[in-house]
Amino acid sequence: MPNESLDKYISTNQEGIPLLSWQRKYDIILGVARGIEYLHRGCDVRIFHFDIKPHNIPLDENFIPKISDFGLANLYLTDNSIVNLTAARGTIGYVAPIDQQKHWSNLLQS
Repeated sequence: MPNESLDKYISTNQEGIPLLSWQRKYDIILGVARGIEYLHRGCDVRIFHFDIKPHNIPLDENFIPKISDFGLANLYLTDNSIVNLTAARGTIGYVAPIDQQKHWSNLLQS
């Protein structure tokens, strides 16, 4: 991707990296949210990514975000209204706190 990934723009201290305007940040956030909504509700099957993080959000030449790295993704039938997850997945630091808490609680009980 021409603008590499979102993680390049998170830190404002990098030389040669332009600061993103608030409008551009908003557009990127909205694009990622719409992408996640599409994966969860717009496909024939639900796709749960499990590893959304700045490194996995490449930006095209117009800073339109894409979602990449589906290595941890799972597919679920759309007629299942409830999905039961038993273990935390993803990169440490980006896993939802509630999932991390469940994971460590299960390890301590074992």
